[in-house]
Formats: sequence, structure tokens, C-alpha cells
Amino acid sequence: MSEFVDLDEVQLDIGRRDRCGFSEVIYGEGKTKETILKTFRAFAEKGVDAFATRIDAEKGNFLQEQLSALGHSFRHNEVARTFRLFPGEPGEPVNAAPHGKIAIVSAGTSDAPVAEEARETALWTGAEVVFVQDVGVAGPQRLLAKLPLLKDAAVVVVVAGMEGALPSVVGGHVACPVIAVPTSVGYGANFGGLSALLCMLNSCASNVIVVNIDAGFKAGYVAGLIAKNCRR
Repeated sequence: MSEFVDLDEVQLDIGRRDRCGFSEVIYGEGKTKETILKTFRAFAEKGVDAFATRIDAEKGNFLQEQLSALGHSFRHNEVARTFRLFPGEPGEPVNAAPHGKIAIVSAGTSDAPVAEEARETALWTGAEVVFVQDVGVAGPQRLLAKLPLLKDAAVVVVVAGMEGALPSVVGGHVACPVIAVPTSVGYGANFGGLSALLCMLNSCASNVIVVNIDAGFKAGYVAGLIAKNCRR
């Protein structure tokens, strides 16, 4: 049996969940709203909990209108720019019990779009998610007060711009992997997130690994795999 569906401009990889743990994710930038809708409808026919990133307001509004008319359940997070299509009828449960715990930690409220993208992705993977916001290194007492929330996490995702120091600080307090996400938040010498990226790559905390600038999706996805495999 074929593991993909031919949608003309899209070759939908419906076998990815069996091979890689989670189904294919739609990257919204550069795709037309009609193509994204076509892809979502194909996923819905297969009963897949479908997920898309980088969905702007115009595409999000279009998808909501079209999918509502078809009777599908969905969630559009405008801050994260994500769109999730739930399988089944409206009101049906989506996931079984969470397969593991992920903590998402953001340094400042300016990092919210990236942190929200990571959170929505982690939720889509079926994990339990704890969200800790605005605990950057400028006020270290804020992080210390929230540390009990991180202790039993399988993995912690830390989102930070400016100098990008927060992942190292978190890494020194937890006994699990820390996925650092540099953001493009910062003044001129931040170089669009490059300084935060380099700071995180040079972290002296041994449990810190780093993804690309503003890559909240990548961090949430990898965190979901770690949590899933830890529970297994």
C-alpha cells in the first residue's frame, strides 16, 4: 500500500507517523491557503490529528471558515501562528493520557510567539505541557520560584533572545535535556538572534542542546519525541 497521497502539488506522507513517531506537519509559509486546505482535508479523511505552522492571519481565517463549514474541529493560535485540525467529530476526545511531561520556559514576553509555537507543537505530540513565562536572567528570583514545576519534566525547552543566557541557567538546575531556542528578539548587536544562538552553542551546561533561531516548532517536536520515548 502506498505511504503517500498524490495531491498534485503536494505528495502527502501519510506513513510518517509509523516511521517517525508523529505525522507530517504542514509548513504554511510559501503555500497557498487552498493548498493548505486541500492537505488538511486529506488528513481529515485519514483521521489524522493534523498540524500546521507559520499560518498567518489571512490563511488562518480562511481555514477557519472552510473547516467550520465542513464540521471539523480545529484550533488556531494566532500568536504561535499554528493551526491544528482534530480528527473525529466536534467534542470528541483527541488524545489518550499524556505520554510524558514537557516544560516550556520563556525568558520574556517578547519571546511569546516562539514559545507558543513550541507549546502548541508539544501539545500536538500528546505530551503534558507546563508553560513558564517571563523568567529571564534579569530577575533570577523568578526562575527559582518556578523550579519545582520543572523537576519531573522529561525535557525542558527554553526560549530566549537578547544574550540567550537562560538555557545555561536552567541547565544547571535540572536532570534532563534542555533544548535551547534562540529568538530574534534583541537590539542591534543581537544580529537577529545570531548572538543568542552563539551564546547557547557555547553553553557550559552539559545538558543543553540548541535548535535554529525562532525554531519553536523544531524544539517542541524533538521534546515530544524525548517525552514519548521516556514514557515508553
